[in-house]
Amino acid sequence: MLDREGFRPNVGIILLNAQNEVWWGKRVREHSWQFPQGGIKFGETPEQAMFRELEEEVGLRAEHVKIIGRTRDWLRYEVPDHFIKREIRGHYRGQKQIWFLLRMVGRDCDVNLRMTEHPEFDAWRWHEYWVPLDVVIEFKRDVYQRALQELSRFLSRPAQQNTTRYLRQTHASRKADETPHQEKKSDNE
Repeated sequence: MLDREGFRPNVGIILLNAQNEVWWGKRVREHSWQFPQGGIKFGETPEQAMFRELEEEVGLRAEHVKIIGRTRDWLRYEVPDHFIKREIRGHYRGQKQIWFLLRMVGRDCDVNLRMTEHPEFDAWRWHEYWVPLDVVIEFKRDVYQRALQELSRFLSRPAQQNTTRYLRQTHASRKADETPHQEKKSDNE
């Protein structure tokens, strides 16, 4: 399914963990890394396609993630001719994508790269949000940069553990015995 300009509708997925690291997949038998992505089938909404692709490529279902945001409009990239099959050259120009930013609420062990007979990825890892784009195939780099930039406005500060905040209370008004929560040491230490 192509639009009038020759672009195939597609979704891209940026999956975050609690530390705002992104899920980064290694393409099967290649040395390139990318975010999950895939085509929108006839009759699907972008959100339906995103959940289908997430399950097919990463093995995660809707209950494993929370939608944080999405791009306002389509982001497009053109595919060089030598990557396009001969029979569709002249008609197909590339992809137009709606990108989704998701927060993983499941566990790392919920990821399953073997959900289909033809997996997209053979390895994965968490990486800092601003991933090095030099490991992404060249013609997708600009779209990745634009998607990361636009969706960065939805990022929250990573959850910090063992911190206590005192709202509307000055330091002098705290009780002398108040201290931040600390982990208790076991008797064996």
